[in-house]
Amino acid sequence: MTPLPALVITVSDRSFAGEREDRGGPIAVGLLRDAGWHCPDAEIIADGESSVADALRRALARGIRLVLTTGGTGVGPRDLTPEGTRRVITREIPGIAEELRRSGLADTPLSVLSRGLAGIVDPASMLVVNLPGSPRAVASGVPVVLGVAGHILDQVEGGDHS
Repeated sequence: MTPLPALVITVSDRSFAGEREDRGGPIAVGLLRDAGWHCPDAEIIADGESSVADALRRALARGIRLVLTTGGTGVGPRDLTPEGTRRVITREIPGIAEELRRSGLADTPLSVLSRGLAGIVDPASMLVVNLPGSPRAVASGVPVVLGVAGHILDQVEGGDHS
């Protein structure tokens, strides 16, 4: 079977400006590749609702099936990744975001501050999941997503519920 196309989008003003190395994006890319997804290096964009929505629409136009964003899910003034994501997804899958927050408690009680979303874009059948930007959150969150991503993408294309 041909690997499905995935994309990691790092959302960070400082990484976009070259002031800070993107550490979470490469972790997500490596885990996706190890799991058999076709994934280029992470794309780095500035924080902001419009920049996130535009990046997701570009991924959609490229036929990407799974997008993981890292960063911009907190409560800071420029943390608007969920708002940009909400502009593009057509159906939320709240259980994924809830599980990411719950499982993140093993690393830090601050995981409950993540406002990340997960959802699909119809009719293109693209799954989008917002991860926090910390490398530990990415390393623990990607396996959660990988545990359900294939099933979700099969389901949105009419696959059996088994």
